[in-house]
Amino acid sequence: MHLIEALLQRVDDGVVEDVRMGAFWTAVVIRQGGARRDDAQHDAARRCGLASTLHDAERQHSSGPAVAEAGKLIGRSGLEVAQMARSSRVMEASIGLATLNALLTPPPGSYEEGNAEEVLARLGAGRQVALVGHFPFVDSLRPRVGALHVLELRPQGADLPAESAPDVIPQADVLAITATTLLNGTFDGLMALRRADAPVMLLGPSTPLSPLLFDYGIRLLSGALVEQIEPVLAAVSQGANFRQVHHAGVRLVTLQA
Repeated sequence: MHLIEALLQRVDDGVVEDVRMGAFWTAVVIRQGGARRDDAQHDAARRCGLASTLHDAERQHSSGPAVAEAGKLIGRSGLEVAQMARSSRVMEASIGLATLNALLTPPPGSYEEGNAEEVLARLGAGRQVALVGHFPFVDSLRPRVGALHVLELRPQGADLPAESAPDVIPQADVLAITATTLLNGTFDGLMALRRADAPVMLLGPSTPLSPLLFDYGIRLLSGALVEQIEPVLAAVSQGANFRQVHHAGVRLVTLQA
């Protein structure tokens, strides 16, 4: 959580204009600067951030609200809502991280176009790669690297259980960690297992695209920039998976230290 705290201290505030919590993704739109205006200047002041929608499998309707302020978030301070990234309620944490991602102002002109698979294929050629999180590209990446070890909370196929991390990560030449670990509190523990010379990638649409993360041992940030806000909001709120959200108007980029 200290990484989240550091990010919260580095962003400028804005107003929450929209919140969409879909089955797989959460999107938050922030408007920065001045009163709302229905013109190009208003559009230019809007940014949309994404985060995985986490679900608390144990929470029942009788357990109380999953999001305490549901229905009351629009119009509030973005920085205030972004504080929810620290919440122990996982759905609140999803909203908070999406808000934080919307508040971040990525450095212009510093991105490499393309997705995490291509970068990992280059870094992992002939090397041992540990990937925390089962991504859709796992099967196509496997033959492109020396060896691929996938750690997953809910293993499928050749995945290894998350409990295998202490055995797998210290042996990895390259480590890639899903940004969802920022939401479920496992990021710090995973980073502590890495080999000092192993490059680390944080990946997935939840990834905060901020150079500040390079100070925490991460070398590559592979995430998403929302370019078409309205189509992305529509896709998210209608249950889209990331492939569908991507096609709706998201650009995949990598930021390197």
